[in-house]
Amino acid sequence: MTMSAKDTNASTHQPIWLQEYIDSPERQIQLYKKTLRILILSQIFGGAGLGAGITVGALLAQDMLGTENAAGIPTALFTLGSAGAALLIGRSSQRFGRRAGLAGGFLAGGLGALGVIIAALTSSIPLLFISLFIYGAGTASNLQARYAGTDLATDKQRATAASMAMVSTTLGAVVGPNLVNRMGDFADSIGVPTLAGPFILSAAAFIIAGLFILILLRPDPLVVSTAIANAKKKGDSVQTGTNLKATINKKGVVVGALIMILTQFVMAAIMTMTPIHMGHHGHGLGEVGLVIGFHIAAMYLPSPLTGILVDKLGRIAMAVASGATLLTSGLVAAFAPVGSMPLLTLALVLLGLGWNFGLISGTALIIDSTHPSVRAKTQGSVDVLFALSGAAGGGVSGMVVAHSSFAALSLSGAILSLVLIPVVVWSRKNPSKEL
Repeated sequence: MTMSAKDTNASTHQPIWLQEYIDSPERQIQLYKKTLRILILSQIFGGAGLGAGITVGALLAQDMLGTENAAGIPTALFTLGSAGAALLIGRSSQRFGRRAGLAGGFLAGGLGALGVIIAALTSSIPLLFISLFIYGAGTASNLQARYAGTDLATDKQRATAASMAMVSTTLGAVVGPNLVNRMGDFADSIGVPTLAGPFILSAAAFIIAGLFILILLRPDPLVVSTAIANAKKKGDSVQTGTNLKATINKKGVVVGALIMILTQFVMAAIMTMTPIHMGHHGHGLGEVGLVIGFHIAAMYLPSPLTGILVDKLGRIAMAVASGATLLTSGLVAAFAPVGSMPLLTLALVLLGLGWNFGLISGTALIIDSTHPSVRAKTQGSVDVLFALSGAAGGGVSGMVVAHSSFAALSLSGAILSLVLIPVVVWSRKNPSKEL
């Protein structure tokens, strides 16, 4: 669209609609609240798309390949697809805005889910693997949506804003798996393999989430926040021009990323092997589902309270709390009697809670340490490492248990969580100046 002189502020060379947001704190607050509402709605659908597909992904691969050795393939493909998509979403968001990046990720995830359905209908293994990889883009959008809510948040609102997107994902993630049987019955009624049924829900949910973002997320919060930050910098600084080094607190980014990566690695390692450990000691699927259900609830449901604590007490304080909680979780899991459901449930609840503390405090640190002009790209790069650390944790955990025991794995996780302490100490030494 060609912009006329009437559409541009001559003194600032900004579009008039954008200058209105720069000049009006009230409009900024209104857009911040509107952005959160849209993200919450889209995340409910995105969580449903993610939860429904992951629930039966391993079973579908096992059924099509005819071997239990394929059970881990879907998770690996989801993770790799999510990591690659995180990088693409971050870069496209930086260039074109959050709307393009997040909507593109959700819509790609929906296309991946449709590909899984076609693969099941045609018994095509290559198409199944490719589609599962693309399906991971929906996971990446689900995760990166937490950043979009913070674009227009103040320094004291950022962790709270990130937490709102996370907790709304939980609502969909709980509903999705509970519809697995119904979607299987529906698939049967239209001639689709039963295990592909949940991917019908995944496709619809991801596409709806993408359309919500694409249609409703206007004006784009990242575009507006970048313009506001640039205008403020011109007014407050006597420096002329701004290079990349002036817009990133590198130490803050490294500390935030390390907090997220360590907590993700420890959580994924212990969580992955818990069902197998329980199965080896006589616990049934119902008991396994109960423990993992409490764990997932602890990962997401406390997010609003965690966000408030991170904003009130500080990022570093909650990072220390994350390490202490993960340490306690590992010790309880290691020394709990194998038949004790209450203690094992407590260990997994603490594991989810420690992960929650680490993710939100690390996210807030990364946001604090970046200027909007480079923020989305940096966030995407960090989320790649975050996704890969989860895959590494899950992969290493199997080898540790195979050569030792679940108790040894839990103790290793407890000890590794202590690495957060020197990371925090290092972050306090010669802290970089604000941006």
